[in-house]
Amino acid sequence: MDDQALLRYSRQIMLDPIDIAGQQRLLAGHALVIGAGGLGSPVALYLAAAGLGRLTLADADEVELSNLQRQIAHATADLGRNKAESAREAALALNPGCCIHALTAHLDGEALAQAVAAADVVLDCTDRFSSRYAINAACQAARVPLVSGAAIRFSGQLAVFDARDPDSPCYACLYPPEGAASGEGDEALSCAESGVVAPLVGLIGSFQALEAIKLVSGAGTPHRGLSTFDGLAGQWRHFRVLRDPACTVCGKA
Repeated sequence: MDDQALLRYSRQIMLDPIDIAGQQRLLAGHALVIGAGGLGSPVALYLAAAGLGRLTLADADEVELSNLQRQIAHATADLGRNKAESAREAALALNPGCCIHALTAHLDGEALAQAVAAADVVLDCTDRFSSRYAINAACQAARVPLVSGAAIRFSGQLAVFDARDPDSPCYACLYPPEGAASGEGDEALSCAESGVVAPLVGLIGSFQALEAIKLVSGAGTPHRGLSTFDGLAGQWRHFRVLRDPACTVCGKA
């Protein structure tokens, strides 16, 4: 790091769990952010600001007027632009020293597998069950930690699934595919159908960014289990999540 980098990241470097070694790991790190909307916006901005050296932002959607209530990486002038490209520009404005690549096509199949395998951490900022299961399977196959977030109405949640840890569950342990197929719970809903209060996605997205920074820098202990937030009551709850031996993705034969 040169003097400018030392000054830029000085408030993190002075933290003992990060220090210079942790900041250097961040600068050498690569995060894949899938979804550049409500959750992906704060994730991209905070990871760039914190000095995550390489970011890959993936989103095939375009910025719409209804997005601007909560998707803070985009502005009115970005209407009609691809979200990954718009978020890339916003993140580079915060920290031009980051290497940020925008993927403007939907990630699936081999393209998803390759993108996941090239990353040190994956952040799932999508809002579709099909995408979440595909991302989870790719992370399990490549043994790359996954930080999963979700937000709807006034409720949010976060979980970290680390395939490198033999005791860690995966997303399919928490939400078995058969339950998703029947449309059980709020997870089956979307913001377009049910709405979402603006700051909630910032709260959960910031939590995702924090966990990614911890995983890449080596600071602290990665989040375990499932944390949920009730925005109307202002209350967090934490649930223990065990690995399912019968899980079709990570279960042991």
